Amino acid sequence: MSDQHQTKPMSQRLHDSAPTTHQTVKFLTAAMIGAILLFLSGLTLTVTIISLVVVTPILVLFSPILVPAGIVIFLATAGFLFSGGCGVAALSALSWIYNYIAGKHPPGSDHLDYARMKIANKARDMKERAKEYGQYVQNKAQEATHGHGGFGVMG
Repeated sequence: MSDQHQTKPMSQRLHDSAPTTHQTVKFLTAAMIGAILLFLSGLTLTVTIISLVVVTPILVLFSPILVPAGIVIFLATAGFLFSGGCGVAALSALSWIYNYIAGKHPPGSDHLDYARMKIANKARDMKERAKEYGQYVQNKAQEATHGHGGFGVMG
């Protein structure tokens, strides 16, 4: 293989390693697009800086009006967005509740049923414990009143 490489003349070796016409066109197109984009970015930066230099004194003069106006516009926009978000959340919740009541089993209803069952069981247990504790306190009160004959002072 090295014999074949050395036997070819230098012009033939250069011709074999040269890029094709298609590759050359692709490279030139990419270079032109890159140059145009670089020029446009520089032009944009220049226009931005010149505009900032020209507009800065006007902004400084009108800042006592523009800053509060900007704050008011921001707060009004935030209020409308928050209000709309709360409305969407309320409609979603009402839709979910309607679907749950209608028996359509919306997402998460199985978790709600499980939690409701757990709460009902815990409430039943607490009711039984309260009843047992009430009976215990009542028995202790009866023992205290019958066993001592009243709350007299021993002397």
